Amino acid sequence: MSYICLVTGPPGVGKSTLISRVTLRLKSRGIIIGGCTTGEKKVGGVRVGFEVKDLTNGGTGELASTTAKLGPRVGKYRVNLRDLASVGAKGLSDAADTSELIVIDEIGPMELVSPDFRRAVRKCIDSGKPILAVVHERLEDDLLAELRSKATELLELDANNRDEAAEEILAEIVARMKLPKSS
Repeated sequence: MSYICLVTGPPGVGKSTLISRVTLRLKSRGIIIGGCTTGEKKVGGVRVGFEVKDLTNGGTGELASTTAKLGPRVGKYRVNLRDLASVGAKGLSDAADTSELIVIDEIGPMELVSPDFRRAVRKCIDSGKPILAVVHERLEDDLLAELRSKATELLELDANNRDEAAEEILAEIVARMKLPKSS
């Protein structure tokens, strides 16, 4: 069974920061990391949507927007299924084929409305490669339930453990990938 580490916790606790720190440290050691991340898009300090980024090729696209007229509605946002497929799902699919570690930040309600994204997550699970993923804290979904059942580690991030959590995950990935220890 491969290593699957799922990170969850309340909004703003530092899940994406943790993923970024671990990813940066592993990349500096020459590990090939693929997958996708999402981030807020703000205009004048106001959140107007989210972007999706492919970690392999650096491509970006719109995940969701308050101004879009098409796409499934999740809260006040409309999900851009085309960009989610061509950037997010493609990044995951490529990572399952070519990366040593798959990163998914995050698997949440917006991402799960996309059949292409769901298929790509399944491909990542089936690849047997190590996965480091952020999962939505309270979301119930068949795919998330399966992922949670296969998880080697489920880390609930909070203000008390977020500083040491990155080091613990990094050490676990290094050990499981049989990488030489370094500072």
